[in-house]
Amino acid sequence: MGEVQVIGASLSLFCCRIEWALKLKGIEYEYIEEDLRNKSSILLQYNPVHKKVPVLVHKGKPVAESLVILEYIDETWKQNPILPADPYEKSVVRFWSRFVDEKCVVGAWAACCAQEHEKEEAIKSAQESLGILDKQIESKKFLGGEKLGFLDLVVGSLPNWLEFIEELGGIKLVDPEKFPSLHAWAQNFFEIPIIKERIPMAKDLINYCKTYGLEPNKKQV
Repeated sequence: MGEVQVIGASLSLFCCRIEWALKLKGIEYEYIEEDLRNKSSILLQYNPVHKKVPVLVHKGKPVAESLVILEYIDETWKQNPILPADPYEKSVVRFWSRFVDEKCVVGAWAACCAQEHEKEEAIKSAQESLGILDKQIESKKFLGGEKLGFLDLVVGSLPNWLEFIEELGGIKLVDPEKFPSLHAWAQNFFEIPIIKERIPMAKDLINYCKTYGLEPNKKQV
């Protein structure tokens, strides 16, 4: 095994962040695909607490949780920094990164899985969080300044995943006219070469669900 391994799942919005960061840093790594329906001994060994991906293994030492891993990568390999040096600016990036995961991702999933009598309110709540994110993005090309950074990597897999969630749950969350900044930013982000070569597509997520009997609108995942 090499010095750096990534234990991940190719369709995970959390795992692709780690590969993007390593590619941006120019770090070679070994990718280990995990079957989340039949978790491997290596995953259970390196992440015995949560038993989930992604896990970064560096010189035999595991690091779990995608936001923690991104910070570890930036602190370990100094080239092409993804976090700002200024402590305040760094704290702002951390805040919005957690907002994306704890409000936008969780809110969208809650809307997808909501019972019929709760769905309207769940969709409204999810859209409120996405609207806050849209205002934060405004007309920015990159979310952390003049180049690709930490927050871009966190937000990056969200648009395709939201498209998947919409089809899975039979709901509508994102309208380009309602969230123009998020839509425009995503179009630019998807054209970046290292992003293009490794990004989960909504159609692949839907095909995965169909393959394993998790049909859209049945909310079985």
